[in-house]
Amino acid sequence: MTDTVVILGAGAPNGLGGALARRFSREGLHVILSGRTLAKVEETASQVNAGGGSCEAMQVDVISASDQDALFAAATAKGKIAAVLYNAGNNAVIPFEELSAEQFEHFWRVGCFGAFLTAQRAMPLMREQGEGSIIFTGATGSIRGAPNFAHFASSKAALRNLVQALARDYGPKGVHVAHIIIDGVINGQRAKDGFREYLDSLGPDGTLEPDDIAETFWAVHSQPRSTWTHELDLRPFKEKW
Repeated sequence: MTDTVVILGAGAPNGLGGALARRFSREGLHVILSGRTLAKVEETASQVNAGGGSCEAMQVDVISASDQDALFAAATAKGKIAAVLYNAGNNAVIPFEELSAEQFEHFWRVGCFGAFLTAQRAMPLMREQGEGSIIFTGATGSIRGAPNFAHFASSKAALRNLVQALARDYGPKGVHVAHIIIDGVINGQRAKDGFREYLDSLGPDGTLEPDDIAETFWAVHSQPRSTWTHELDLRPFKEKW
């Protein structure tokens, strides 16, 4: 039976979720691709399958416990879970004095609470297996706050500390827990739809390519136990940091 990879927070084919699905499926793994918009993840899964991979789509809201239960029930029915990739998140420019309590809480729910629900289901399964990787997508806000991004930075910093706690708890039990900080703009559909002008202003090589990020996720997942990485950061070579 083929091992399974669970990806949360996927969307259009040219985003990071799609790139992760393509990269991990190339290794012969079955991919369960999940996101809030079923049409998008179905399109991405179809492209992966057309390329020779094995991928299925599920509609999952990461902050819904019942959706997460259904996702992991589907994954365990396939057999062993090789990796869980938590890529859910969103961002917006919101001046602090215009930030509502509801907005602040929503960003925390997607950025951190959803990761908690994922880990709550994944970690016991992987501990019982004695192996597997769970990798979380971080951001610039994981390590520093910026004006107009208090909501985003606080959720990402909370995620980072959650992942550290999981790594120290489950690493000795055979589970590789990692946090990958994306310090820059991903050249995917979300950026193209949301802030095309800013994207264009970055010029050639000013953004992170989804397929290149996916290579790093695969490299971390593939590491031998004697040299596990917990956290690393990725940015374009000309990004100011």
